[in-house]
Amino acid sequence: MADEAVSKVPVVKEEKEPEKPVGKPKPTDLTSADYYFDSYSHFGIHEEMLKDEVRTRTYMRSIMNNKHLFRGKTVLDVGCGTGILCMFAAKAGAKKVIGVDCAGIITQARQIVKANGLDDVITLVKGKMEEIDIGVEKVDIIISEWMGYFLLYESMLDTVLFARDKYLVEGGMLFPDKATLYMCAIEDSEYREDKINFWDDVYGFDMSCIKELALVEPLVDMCEASQVMSGSHPILTIDLYTVTKEELDFAADFELTFSRDDYVHAFVSYFDVVFSKSHTSIAFSTGPRSEYTHWKQTVFYLDEPIVAKKGDTVKGSIAVMRNKKNPRDIDIHVKSAVEGKEAPDNFANDRHYRLGDTVACLSSRNQSSPLAEASPKRLWPVPVATERPDRAPHACPKGVCHARRPRSCP
Repeated sequence: MADEAVSKVPVVKEEKEPEKPVGKPKPTDLTSADYYFDSYSHFGIHEEMLKDEVRTRTYMRSIMNNKHLFRGKTVLDVGCGTGILCMFAAKAGAKKVIGVDCAGIITQARQIVKANGLDDVITLVKGKMEEIDIGVEKVDIIISEWMGYFLLYESMLDTVLFARDKYLVEGGMLFPDKATLYMCAIEDSEYREDKINFWDDVYGFDMSCIKELALVEPLVDMCEASQVMSGSHPILTIDLYTVTKEELDFAADFELTFSRDDYVHAFVSYFDVVFSKSHTSIAFSTGPRSEYTHWKQTVFYLDEPIVAKKGDTVKGSIAVMRNKKNPRDIDIHVKSAVEGKEAPDNFANDRHYRLGDTVACLSSRNQSSPLAEASPKRLWPVPVATERPDRAPHACPKGVCHARRPRSCP
């Protein structure tokens, strides 16, 4: 049991960071340069995630509704951020909770833990999981919010798998422990005309060379349920107890049947996450037919729209692999062809996409830096400059809505 490991292994005393001669800077003293070098220090990033009620309340229920699993156990939170999951675990009766994060927000997390009277149970360690000593040999439970855009982009799953292999006791539990990535088809003529075809004729000039750049870069945004015009097909299923890092580069086939006569302008990807060890199964979805989450959906625009007839199918394949020069980037290749009685002959799409720096550089808080490179967690947010102008945030009565249209208001 991890409990025995806790008693046998001496607790490593946290090393205090050297104090600056001028004293601790006040929040008002921080400049954009501070956030440039540590994107996760900005409270706004954590505010958005905490206000994502689907995300936060699902994690809360998975822990608080399973106190019998957490009581008396040693818990590790990989990428603890503000420490919210650590505090849920402590409230659920965990004997010891260890939170690890590489970002500067851990300074505030320690203050938060102390302010809530949980510092006798929770220990927070700053550093990279692969390089630090967490003070115990084994843990009973690993909790982590590791998912990124497109499930895998800028996610910290590699770090969770490292922690699993090194620290999780035999028979231990992971929260969450299963995830599935899906593909479906959407109609999206309005956005394509405004942001893609725009480059064909700009005040009478041909700027279509930029159109290629716009197509290569997937869009992360909310899609309306009414836009979806096919079923969904799983392209990747992850079991966190058995998956290896190498298996996160994958290839899969998909087949989608059209639900109406229309035009398909893009494929859309989203994911579901499951906490299967919960007494009653707990899960959430990031799909276009589900409640808003900050992950939204990932949209892959086609070279040319597909003329879709109800009942026809589009068959395709997707290959996903990390970029060799920058493993944080993801190279994605999608091929597709339509099959049906009225499908045009030889109609096919074949396109390469990249989730990476071409998207990330659009955000002033997502810059490459020594500290950012040291952090295993994704940088936030990604595609600020590519948000759709036709989907401006509405006047949410709660004042917290990030939805593009009132229908999606949480």
